[in-house]
Amino acid sequence: MTKITKLKTGSALEEHSSYSRLVCVDNWIFVSNTAGRCPETKEIPDDLKEQTLQVFANIERALKAVDASLADVVMSRVFIQDPKNTMDIMEIVGEKFRGVDPATTVSCPPLGSDIYKVEIEVTAFKGASSAETVTINIGQS
Repeated sequence: MTKITKLKTGSALEEHSSYSRLVCVDNWIFVSNTAGRCPETKEIPDDLKEQTLQVFANIERALKAVDASLADVVMSRVFIQDPKNTMDIMEIVGEKFRGVDPATTVSCPPLGSDIYKVEIEVTAFKGASSAETVTINIGQS
């Protein structure tokens, strides 16, 4: 029988908007679009790098709650408020996903607030980190 786990973080927005930070359906894990708000202080760093690292810390915390990690991510969606920050943010994304190499979408839409510089949503599969992986490169050498 299918098991669905819904993770709540206590965020006022989760309650107001009636959503879960993460939903796990059997081995599939869906993490909601995540901002860089520190769960302890409720503050959002103004610094681009700090905010991006906080986004990842929030995602990692949610994944850990269901016995998964960034290494299990198979898809990421990166939403960047200001297009001129794309390369700096993607450098951090690249560091976090080096060797994981999920499919990734990057776009620059307006975010829910001007204080957000980046938000990230991921899909993971429990056990992907230990699965046999084949890489096919169709690019030119």
